[in-house]
Amino acid sequence: MKKIAFHLNCLCQGGAERVVSNLANQFAQEGYKVYIATEWYDKNEFELDERVTRVHVGLREEDEKKNRITKFFLRIKYLREFVKEYQPDVLIPFAHRANYRALMAAGNSNVPVIVCCRTDPTGHYDHFSDKVQIKWLFPKASGAVFQTTGQRDFFKPYLQNNSTIILNPINPKYFGVTHPAVKEKSVVHHARLIDFKNQPMLCRAFVRVHEKHPDYVLKIYGPDSKDGTKEILERIIEENNAKDYIFLMGGSDELEKEIPKGEVYAFTSDWEGLPNSLLEAMAMGMPIVATDCPCGGPRTVMNNEENGLLIPIKNEDALVEGLCRLIEDKELAKRLGQEAAKIEEIANGKAIFEKWRVYLDKVIAGEYPKG
Repeated sequence: MKKIAFHLNCLCQGGAERVVSNLANQFAQEGYKVYIATEWYDKNEFELDERVTRVHVGLREEDEKKNRITKFFLRIKYLREFVKEYQPDVLIPFAHRANYRALMAAGNSNVPVIVCCRTDPTGHYDHFSDKVQIKWLFPKASGAVFQTTGQRDFFKPYLQNNSTIILNPINPKYFGVTHPAVKEKSVVHHARLIDFKNQPMLCRAFVRVHEKHPDYVLKIYGPDSKDGTKEILERIIEENNAKDYIFLMGGSDELEKEIPKGEVYAFTSDWEGLPNSLLEAMAMGMPIVATDCPCGGPRTVMNNEENGLLIPIKNEDALVEGLCRLIEDKELAKRLGQEAAKIEEIANGKAIFEKWRVYLDKVIAGEYPKG
């Protein structure tokens, strides 16, 4: 029986955590022995198949009063003990620091490590400490899984050569959704209210869209990240007397019912890894105006004028123009939405799992030897 181990901080309700939980459950169902080594437990976590073994490798109660450096090495020590005890055929860390921990923990063992980049490397993997650790540790990796070509191209060829690009699987509830015969005159958006998603630009742009199309409203779905973005949006709404046409809807568990009611979808991030909200909007067949943000997530799944409109980041004028264009050109909006929905063919759970399975089986078979 092949043994696969994932390593990340916890299994809370986040994008990487969802991907790991889904993959772990699918591999377990296919007869693999699956371990998930986590640093801590969270209150609201994704559920695991009973055949998946969860192992705590984080700090222990007696470690909490120790200094930062000691804690750093203890985390590596506990993960190394996990590797030694369970001897997985491959170790797959998800997230920034988890990559470094896994490579140090695997050390001189024969366990191959596949690093995973889940965000824009620029700004996250280019600090001095990162450059030192990448130069020292990443050559030890057997390969890497990226979400976009932009992520892959950030790193040196030795890592690119043994890598693969795999999209996030889309929740099946977003496929084949029902669109109302008569749509609401609304632009819709769903994501956490957080600075890098640049919802303030969306609100400012929509004030201008509303001047031209006063019967349209903007609905923003998503929970507050508590970073101050919600307060900025509320101030923009108040300053523009827009409370009657810009609505902060909060989080929703029924986005597959709410989003298709709108006519146009807006995506405005300044940077992302591979944004789940954009994939979900595409799966729901929404005509989309999206910022072409680094590290290439939208461009990986969208072709401008074919299955959506791509615009430069932080360009309010281009956003206004794109939204107005799709509001006014119903045939274009319909065509773009129909083409966007074809994302299901390459980003359904089965297709994504198969890509992971093929790649990991090659690693386990030694086709990508440990550096």
